[in-house]
Order: sequence, then C-alpha cells, then structure tokens
Amino acid sequence: MSVANAQNIRPETAATRVYQLIPNLPQENQYLSQETGETDLDNTLISRLIRYHQYIKNRPLNYRLDWKLTLADYLGVNEPIRNFRYPGSSTLENNPLEGDRAVINSLSRLQRNELVNTLISIYSGQSQNNSPSSLPDDSPPQPASSNPNSLPRLPQSGDAELLLP
Repeated sequence: MSVANAQNIRPETAATRVYQLIPNLPQENQYLSQETGETDLDNTLISRLIRYHQYIKNRPLNYRLDWKLTLADYLGVNEPIRNFRYPGSSTLENNPLEGDRAVINSLSRLQRNELVNTLISIYSGQSQNNSPSSLPDDSPPQPASSNPNSLPRLPQSGDAELLLP
C-alpha cells in the first residue's frame, strides 16, 4: 500500500485495524445513536480519536509527534478539546468526550506509545509488514561505542532522511 493510499483510509477502517493489532484496547462503543436510538458499534474510541486528529485538528496522519499532541489534548496538557466539536457529540445521545478522556488517561505510557506506533504503521502503509512491537519506540538511542572518550559521529549525506517516518 502506498503512503498516498494509506492517507485515504477511513477512520472506521483504521480503527478496526488498530483493534486487530491491539485487541485489549477498550472500544468504548456503547453509546446510542441519536438517529436510530440503538448502540452505534462502529463509533469507537479509536475512530473518534482519528476523526478528532484528522478532521478537527487537521493534523497529519503519519507523524508520531502529531499523534502525541492529540493524546496530550486528551490528557488535558496541550490544547483544550471543545465539547461541541468532538466527534460523536452531534450524532450520539451522550457526548463520549469525558469517557474517552478517562480511557486515554487510564492507559500506561507504554500503551499510549503502542497506540501511536500502531497508528503510524497503518497510515504509513506498513501495517501488513510490521507489528507494533517491531516499530521503533521512543527510548533514547544507545551509544555506538562504549568508549567514553570517543567523539560523536559527524553528520553524513542523507542523515536527514532518517528523521522521516
């Protein structure tokens, strides 16, 4: 799958893939639809998180930092989330924002990193080839040499490309 095609994945499709890769993640899909009065099973925590990230905040889908900013919004340490603009607020009988915040807040840092890595893998078109555990984590890089007197390596041509997702 090319990156261009990965960018066009519907939030519900990407959410389904996230739940396949992280099955213990709460779905939070017990909310009732205003239209039908029945439980809207496709309206999950992850589909709302993706819609918030993509459509409300207009953040890119394939950058780790942007997903971390979105999670920081949910944790209340970045930008405020407006109740009336939150995905599901106009289509569900009860606004799911507070419940979604509580779930994100209950996740460990490791679980949030796993979620971010999974989203990155899906939107970068790598979800077929890489499991989230094979993706890079946010741990600091290990030094190349154990010699404390060695100098750091000088930048080489093409090193900036290592920063790309």
